Amino acid sequence: MSDPVTHLADVIREAAARKRALCIRGGGTKDFYGGEPRGDVLDTKPLRGIVSYEPTELVITARAGTPLEEIETALREKGQQLAFEPPHFDYRPAAPSATGPGGLAVVSDAPQERIATLGGCVAAGLSGPRRAYAGAVRDFILGVRIMNGNGEALRFGGEVMKNVAGYDLSRLTVGALGTLGVILEVSLKVLPIPASEATLKLAAGPDEAIKLMNQWAGKPLPVTATAYRAGSLAVRLSGSASAVSAAVKKMGGEAMDADQAARFWSDVREHRAPFFAGDQALWRLSVKPTTPPMDLAGPQMIEWSGALRWLRSDADAGTIRGAAAHAGGHATLFRAAHKTVAAFHPLSPALESIHRRLKAAFDPAGILNPGRLYPDF
Repeated sequence: MSDPVTHLADVIREAAARKRALCIRGGGTKDFYGGEPRGDVLDTKPLRGIVSYEPTELVITARAGTPLEEIETALREKGQQLAFEPPHFDYRPAAPSATGPGGLAVVSDAPQERIATLGGCVAAGLSGPRRAYAGAVRDFILGVRIMNGNGEALRFGGEVMKNVAGYDLSRLTVGALGTLGVILEVSLKVLPIPASEATLKLAAGPDEAIKLMNQWAGKPLPVTATAYRAGSLAVRLSGSASAVSAAVKKMGGEAMDADQAARFWSDVREHRAPFFAGDQALWRLSVKPTTPPMDLAGPQMIEWSGALRWLRSDADAGTIRGAAAHAGGHATLFRAAHKTVAAFHPLSPALESIHRRLKAAFDPAGILNPGRLYPDF
């Protein structure tokens, strides 16, 4: 069997010569995100395996097709974690229950199993509830190896904390949705799992919840997640047992059972919470944390101390994006059955120029995931 990197290079060079689009896919769990995937599938799952892991150095390096759960299992065994809590959005179909003649399982049209990979995690750049307190995906990237649109393997960064002189090109791949290159390998900083955690729930109106979240953010409290929905505010505390215990006494509220709390934050991260159910379009608004409750049609959920507002709404995209811009932020059409508008907030002319120049430099033929980030490139 040929080396998977060599095979990818051959496929990319041929596609570039023929100006044929390629759809980069690992587990396929983020296909819904961004523009509609198009082109011939370039499968990164053969790029699998943990290359190196040094728990004492807090660094792990793995290939792009490595399942996230495999990486997180290896980290948990050493008491460590990916602190940005990446959502997986895995899909595992239920075992077939119907049988046909001779006892054979009936083949259904249900979607095939989809398991999140490290490459997709970095390419999508999505972080979970801990993001506002520990940092985003890009804050933990130490180095990457990618293959550009010419079939050339490039390495940026390294495997140590201080390895960057000038602009850190490795972070350009985060959130680029594969438009700049195929991620081959990633080195990440990891952190210890907190010694103690507690989740409190408090009754509050939306104005009071935003005020409390911002007050907590300005104090030396071990807050690592907040979520507000329909009169209920949840806050997670993580750290030493003494710090968590002191914060619980100071903040009040009702403590959740540990197992219940773990399920709650997992459901928020993976969008299994009841709020995310249904066919209405899901919008993700990034705004200033102190922004008052937003007067937009549809149910809302607030995370990240007020900086992240989830909205389920069929309202006009211009109205939603206008409200986000007025609040000093932007709005992303995160998930929708049919996307009639671009997923991401329109770029200013200056930023669009930079994006186009980067795309031309990394992918001259424009074959890598065209339209996933912005419709025209």
